[in-house]
Amino acid sequence: MLRSSATENLEDNTSHPQDPAVLRRRWHELRAGRPRLRIREGAATLGTTEAELVAAGCGDTAVRLKGPLPRILEGLGDLGEVMALTRSDHAVHERHGCYRDVRNGGAVALLLPSDGLELRVFYRRWHHGFAVTEDTAAGTRRSFQFFDSDGTTVHKVYLTDKSDAGVYESLVAHHRHPDQSGELYVHPYPATPLRLADEAVDVAELRRRWNATSHAYELDILLCGSGVDRLQALRLVGHPQAEAVSPASLRVVLQGCAEQGLPLRIQVASPGVVQTHCGPVARLVETGPWFNVLDPEFSLHLRDSAVASAWVVRLSTIHGDIASLELFDAAGGRVAVLTGERLPGCAQSAAWLDLLAALPAPGAGRAPR
Repeated sequence: MLRSSATENLEDNTSHPQDPAVLRRRWHELRAGRPRLRIREGAATLGTTEAELVAAGCGDTAVRLKGPLPRILEGLGDLGEVMALTRSDHAVHERHGCYRDVRNGGAVALLLPSDGLELRVFYRRWHHGFAVTEDTAAGTRRSFQFFDSDGTTVHKVYLTDKSDAGVYESLVAHHRHPDQSGELYVHPYPATPLRLADEAVDVAELRRRWNATSHAYELDILLCGSGVDRLQALRLVGHPQAEAVSPASLRVVLQGCAEQGLPLRIQVASPGVVQTHCGPVARLVETGPWFNVLDPEFSLHLRDSAVASAWVVRLSTIHGDIASLELFDAAGGRVAVLTGERLPGCAQSAAWLDLLAALPAPGAGRAPR
């Protein structure tokens, strides 16, 4: 693939692309023996990235897209209802909705809540885009798929039976890249800078700045480039801003919200997208290692055994406390965030705050299966 200006200064770290014909053949052979294998797991098995595996299908199952990517995102609104998919390492967030109100602001875009779907997009992590057509047992499945420069998936948009397939074909034709080879150059990101030792952190200043924020997004900005990671900050700030609870709290909260009909916001983030479900949850199902929400317009698949720690995080605002449940894996990566939904200018419901206040302490064990 032609290298974008965003990757030209990283050529020393750029991988040599795998032969797409060989990669495509190996993928077909793998799928023949394991037809239900997901492409993410298939890429790991083949020692490649998901982006390279998708790119290998150019000329067959995939069409490489050219930017500008903000224009593609804006064009998705004409598709009608689609299914948006964003995942972290241990959670998959699938939400039906429309991309009707995309607000592009340079490096960042917002999809304002539409039919319960909300997105925050960080374009610096969007490097490769493809239109993908797959034959499945349920019929032809069409999607737009976007990847980071290291081959990691950042976002996928799947057509539903309510989508306009003609608009899809027009978007593909308009954004078709002149290079339709199956080769894709990817490069790893530099190693994450070492975080500060606890004793090197000015905890008093951290608490002061924490208390001066009024929105969860501001906490991310506060920590960016500070040398303090999110989990470390929660541990150092301590009660009442941050309180450790049992990893079993995920199930407790979802079950409590389902039983009481409490609306909530459930966020899962990839490197380039924060995707949010806004609304209630109802049908909770355990399938193997996954704990799932399986509602008509929203699905969450979360490997809750990978949740190593959970924290109730509180912000004080002029409208009262805003409290969330944040889940982390053993490496300190954020798995998902659950927040009680509230109307603009109103505090969160007492029922939500009571639910969080009653969560079990760390070491209390996992919720019954």
